[in-house]
Amino acid sequence: MSLPQTVTINNTAYTTADLSDVARAQLLNIQIVDGEIARLQQSVSISQAARQTYVATLMQALPTGAKAKPAAKAAEKTAKPRAKKN
Repeated sequence: MSLPQTVTINNTAYTTADLSDVARAQLLNIQIVDGEIARLQQSVSISQAARQTYVATLMQALPTGAKAKPAAKAAEKTAKPRAKKN
């Protein structure tokens, strides 16, 4: 990666060639990290789109009509009776 000729930090422009080796190294590190962040954001976007597709496919695969049970009734049938505490 190459650095730009000038960089602006906190509203102050700096000529890259005039910066110390440490400062230039940190600018390179920032570029690398910015690239990784962009890659990860793209990966998250792809994963979110895939998840939406999976949810849509699941919704189409679920039973409808008499086979479908409303959540409240399904929970009632599967709930175990509990003893009352006095």
